[in-house]
Amino acid sequence: MYEEAAAQIKEYTDRLRELRSCLNVDGTKAKIGTLEQGMAAPGFWDDPESAQKVVQELKGLKAMVSAPDEIQQELEDAEVLIEMASEEEDASMAEEIATVEAGLGKKLDRLELNSLFRDERDTKPAIVSIHPGAGGTESCDWADMLYRMITRFCEQREFECEVLEYQPGDEAGLKSASLRITGPYAYGTMKSEAGVHRLVRISPFDAAKRRHTSFSAVEVLTEVDDDIDIEIREEDLKMDVYRSSGAGGQKVNKTSSAVRLTHLPTGFVVACQIERSQHRNRATALQMLKAKLYDVEMKRQEAELSAQRDGHQDVAWGSQIRSYVLQPYQMIKDHRTSYETGNIQRVLDGELDGFIAAYLKWNLERSSKN
Repeated sequence: MYEEAAAQIKEYTDRLRELRSCLNVDGTKAKIGTLEQGMAAPGFWDDPESAQKVVQELKGLKAMVSAPDEIQQELEDAEVLIEMASEEEDASMAEEIATVEAGLGKKLDRLELNSLFRDERDTKPAIVSIHPGAGGTESCDWADMLYRMITRFCEQREFECEVLEYQPGDEAGLKSASLRITGPYAYGTMKSEAGVHRLVRISPFDAAKRRHTSFSAVEVLTEVDDDIDIEIREEDLKMDVYRSSGAGGQKVNKTSSAVRLTHLPTGFVVACQIERSQHRNRATALQMLKAKLYDVEMKRQEAELSAQRDGHQDVAWGSQIRSYVLQPYQMIKDHRTSYETGNIQRVLDGELDGFIAAYLKWNLERSSKN
């Protein structure tokens, strides 16, 4: 009666065995040991903010290591459950077994996804910024839809998502927003969303109900460790202070302590409004600026290596990565991986796993060719 379920659990067990060899469990355990040694050192808690970051990183690393063992135990429990139901010929357990089987499949899919994270930066927190393109209210509304999509995805993944800055649009949507996302493989997970997102739809703001095309850019940066030296001179900074506003709820400060920093040599602009004091907002904005400058340097090095290999540079910055077509048909397609789906609403509600997995496989294959 339960032969198919037993065969499925055996397939899952074989998949888990193969995955263990792909996951860098030993390397992760070594990093856990290093962090725990640091936490035991005198003065570790003297800087609570820095200490909390280490605690969050340690929590994420331990979750990565424990996941294969937890799935192994659940597979063994499922085998026992199926064996009992089969021996007793108890058809009433079919629904429970099907639920367990589906849950294990999803957990294995997530673990397989984790095996694709090969960049040492993948485990770090991500800073995600969303900016509408030209097009006024249309683009601002599209940027807000992307903001919702990303925050819903984080909720489903149980990532911690902190609003660093949110500026609402004049009529609808948003002018800009920045999030700090923490959790296992936060940067590795979110980097698939970096680039220009294109929307085609019947505009809700057009009385004539014409079709409009809107663009918004998503920037994904890895948070920079304190031990990475990035020089930012005070004379190269312009600081503006303004009143906080937007979708941060009680966490958003309503006083004029929000900070906007402009890096004059590059023109980069970062802002933070989440903290209660101007000093802390400035410190967070400075970290965001360091992340931008670090990202530019990493891209420059990667472009130079690519030019040496291929004789030319890959112009990918600011390119359109994905199209969301709501009319005249419904389709979302990633132009890098060719992964597509017709289930528009589920994606806009945060179901991004298919796009993330396709991107990671595509990126890994591209790197191996180089």
